[in-house]
Amino acid sequence: MVAALFAGTISLECMSQPSSKATMKEQTVNQLRHIVLLKFKDAATTEQVREVENAFSGLPGKINTITGYEWGTNVSPENLAQGFSHCFMVSFKDEAGRNFYLPHPAHAAFVKVLTPHLDKVLVIDFLGKSK
Repeated sequence: MVAALFAGTISLECMSQPSSKATMKEQTVNQLRHIVLLKFKDAATTEQVREVENAFSGLPGKINTITGYEWGTNVSPENLAQGFSHCFMVSFKDEAGRNFYLPHPAHAAFVKVLTPHLDKVLVIDFLGKSK
């Protein structure tokens, strides 16, 4: 089940510097964003969580359809995270890029690193819109 959920996960922002805000908008609108929220098991150690972070962060160098990648940990003061601590955003040019990523062997290897430490995952994909 976890493998099915992760069959399409995250990316690395490898865009060249745009010359204007309009150009930046053109580069990001209509890209497919793959958002992954992770809640780790209470027993997961700092080292195990770091191993997952590093494994996820290695995917952009292994899967060429990833056009952007960002991640971070929750810093919201609202106390609404429901235990989810990590957010990863992987960008793709289009759905075909994501569809290549999901079954990719490097993604499958990442899922094997993640699964023993995972309590819950939430994955949402969307196409970027400017308005």
